[in-house]
Amino acid sequence: MNQTAILQHLSSLVACDTQNPPRDIDADSAIIEYCRAAVGQNFEVEVFDHGEGHVSFYAHRGTPKVLFNVHLDTVPVGPGWESDPLELKVTDDKAIGRGACDIKGAAACLLAIADTLPEHMAMLFTTDEEGAEGRCVRAFCESGAADDFEQVVVAEPTYCEAVLGHRGFLSVETSFHGKPGHSSEARGLHDNAIHQMARWAAGALDLAEQKKPSPEEAGTCLNLGFALGGTANNVIAGEAQVSWSARLLPGSSNNAFLDEIKACVPQGAAVDWQVVHDGKPLPAGGQSDSEARAFCAAHKVPIAANVDFWTEASIFSQFGLPALVLGPGHIAQAHIANEWVELAQLEQACQLYRGIIDVDGNRSG
Repeated sequence: MNQTAILQHLSSLVACDTQNPPRDIDADSAIIEYCRAAVGQNFEVEVFDHGEGHVSFYAHRGTPKVLFNVHLDTVPVGPGWESDPLELKVTDDKAIGRGACDIKGAAACLLAIADTLPEHMAMLFTTDEEGAEGRCVRAFCESGAADDFEQVVVAEPTYCEAVLGHRGFLSVETSFHGKPGHSSEARGLHDNAIHQMARWAAGALDLAEQKKPSPEEAGTCLNLGFALGGTANNVIAGEAQVSWSARLLPGSSNNAFLDEIKACVPQGAAVDWQVVHDGKPLPAGGQSDSEARAFCAAHKVPIAANVDFWTEASIFSQFGLPALVLGPGHIAQAHIANEWVELAQLEQACQLYRGIIDVDGNRSG
């Protein structure tokens, strides 16, 4: 694959500011217009604007059986950059810029392949992955547009090895409601919302500890990320909130774990639960990885071990579609200052994607 074409596309994509937040993107944004122009009249293009920065760009040609999925939004630029993060910097072996690894590099590879006009090809580019909302992918699946595909390739960075399983990501906000009053009252030990939250937290952490296979293994990752409550140290706290997340292993159930967590609440406490994000482990919905594994064997794609980060592959899997994760770069190169991807990884990804497209295009015909 022509490296010049890949880098030209990547330079243009990086130059488009798609930081999420603020996710200031709509159907007429520069990055959507660039992708539309890049595929030209040779692909059928549909753009879906779901509002609030949730935009999908769907380009397809022929009757492909494989759907490639890429998110175009990035994390915020942040401090510490040694060059302009929205201007691609290319060295002898790296491409540096916000999104170069996560995952505009993969988008550039797919657009470079589209330049060569394969007979059958389908790409779904979305803009809301970094917000962990997945509205675009979910809407695409709910519309029935994904039903004709036999395999989905989600192009997150896996160093060009297929990942068939990953942890889920469950994000929850829990609110405790106590009975405020003077701290000298005997009831304060039980009616204080912060005390209730502390007792729940102790039980929840013990639960996660019990699920660890060994002290060295993560097991179920539970993180109490943010907590607040109360008004003064001589007032029984009437309210307390904690924002927490869990990352469960493949084969685990987010719903079952949430039920266990709820059982840790002390008796008599008044509690509200708001599930902010319910990202299932991959595979999801009781599926196995057998179809994705067979797909990799048929296309000679190397398979890597399961990973700890979550991807939207699990959303496709929830809708019954075999999904795997395969993209250039390493996750350690993402979400950092001076984000980068190896040029060799971009070329390797192009070769893998092109091989998949060619084999399935011939079969589709």
